[in-house]
Amino acid sequence: MDFVNLLELLQAPMHLTWKMVVMMIAGGVLIYLAIAKDYEPVLLLPIGFGAILTNLPLTGIADEHGMLGILYRAGIETELFPLLIFIGVGAMTDFGPLLENPKMALLGAAGQLGIFGTLMLALTLGFDMNESASIGIIGAIDGPTAIYVSTKLAPHLLGPIAVAAYSYMSLVPIIQPPVMRLLTTEAERKVRMPYTQREVSKTTRVLFPIVVTIIVSLLAPVASPLIATLMFGNLLRESGVVERLSQAAQNEIANVTTIFLGLTIGSTMTGDSFIRLDTLLILGMGLLAFVLDTAGGVLFGKLMYVLSRKKFNPLIGAAGISAFPMSARIVQRLGQEYDFENFLLMHAMGANTAGQLGSVMAGGVVLALLAGII
Repeated sequence: MDFVNLLELLQAPMHLTWKMVVMMIAGGVLIYLAIAKDYEPVLLLPIGFGAILTNLPLTGIADEHGMLGILYRAGIETELFPLLIFIGVGAMTDFGPLLENPKMALLGAAGQLGIFGTLMLALTLGFDMNESASIGIIGAIDGPTAIYVSTKLAPHLLGPIAVAAYSYMSLVPIIQPPVMRLLTTEAERKVRMPYTQREVSKTTRVLFPIVVTIIVSLLAPVASPLIATLMFGNLLRESGVVERLSQAAQNEIANVTTIFLGLTIGSTMTGDSFIRLDTLLILGMGLLAFVLDTAGGVLFGKLMYVLSRKKFNPLIGAAGISAFPMSARIVQRLGQEYDFENFLLMHAMGANTAGQLGSVMAGGVVLALLAGII
């Protein structure tokens, strides 16, 4: 190292701007939330550390030939990382409760209301169509879907969109209950729904991911990578003959990819690109999308309550989002606050797995609708 390079390194603190400092503090806050509050630690911890790294001056770690730059091109620009995560998610998801009670798929569709409502709001606020669709997809409450769609449509907004998606996922126990209480009566919350388990054959479980992949890919080819990776992971699980592959998808592949994904998302959180009014608007609209998702599910649940002659508990509609299985547990907990012997968990799990599938399909629908614009 020559004397000139040494002097440049010693001057690194002089290149530190207030925006870099703010983003390093923001990264520290994410790390704090991950460790102290246990808010989505597997993502917020690496995202927070990546945000600190990318805002350190003169390191070059996020440059084209730096570690984070290489990971970004290899896994984000190619959409590889979110698709690998989907294989793991599919391998971890049991669609049995949905197959036992297929009508819960309606709640999974209703739970995507926030996507399209927020998309329209973003358009009115001056964002273009691709940016608005990327912001709206925060309403999927599904980090990999949000990352995949925004990478294709508005990569310059990836940082705030990913942070919003994962942050709000971690806040499910805080955000959902007030909306659920506001939109339901005490009598509705106390509706009991006895659970009668129906036998789902192995043939049905194996055919389900194959059939879903074929149908969705034919209807919306651009959505095929999203649904195919999710369903392939589920096929590994349900086949029963590749336990090692299923476990690898759930553990090694998902864990390693999550680390790389979090670090690269953090690397997009530079001061110049993140500290903007647009970022605050995106975070605010992401929260609105989450609230609209919950409201859409609960309101559709109230419709089913009326149609079933007061035999359906509307709280279950709140589980029609992709935050699996956290949202289903919130439904169970809130239901038992009003009737300790009311067991809604398995019904809610059906709606929650439908929400997982619905969020991926909603992301695919958004991409399909904008295929001619990209």
